[in-house]
Amino acid sequence: MPAAELPGVRARAVFVEHFLFERFPMIGGFLDHRTPFQLLVAVVLSARCTDRQVNRVTEQLFAEAHTAEQLANLPLERLEELIHSVGFFRQKARALKGLANKIIVAFSGAVPCNFPDLESLPGVGHKTASVLLGQWAGIPTFPVDTHVWRLARRWRLSEGRTVAAVERDLKNLFLPARWMGLHLRMIAYGRSDCGARRCDGTKCDICRQLKRL
Repeated sequence: MPAAELPGVRARAVFVEHFLFERFPMIGGFLDHRTPFQLLVAVVLSARCTDRQVNRVTEQLFAEAHTAEQLANLPLERLEELIHSVGFFRQKARALKGLANKIIVAFSGAVPCNFPDLESLPGVGHKTASVLLGQWAGIPTFPVDTHVWRLARRWRLSEGRTVAAVERDLKNLFLPARWMGLHLRMIAYGRSDCGARRCDGTKCDICRQLKRL
């Protein structure tokens, strides 16, 4: 049965949306950037790493290489040195070099603005492409990261067993214009109130209220 047809799911979705937009009336992205290329780099680096640490790393990285051309020309050893404090830095360094080169060769130095081309870049999966298109291009997307995955299932908005299923369920519950805003607010709330260890599904304001719906 589609999540939107499960008992009470519409009421839970309405409450979650209203609560999160009231709790966080204004919200922006969590990764520092000035261009779509910089955002793409930051999102690749953010896998299994905190946004705060990524922002520290990119401040130094972008001082030396803030375009695809500059990053492609940066020696791999220097790139690894600059990003060594993020997890899997060697793997990420190779991915960044690869995506920078492909952007230059295949896309004339401009970050592509569609899912197939973005997902063809080394190190770029569906979630990374969704973040880029949603935050920079304004295309309606609902990226599902670990916070969104956990909260969607904890709040019984989805019973999906895959990221794709959870993403589909959330898109069916909310209007496209709200997708990216909800993505960002779910992350913010997951970090502040409803963390994996901080809340067991009964403690935070949203979880307590949803027990009644």
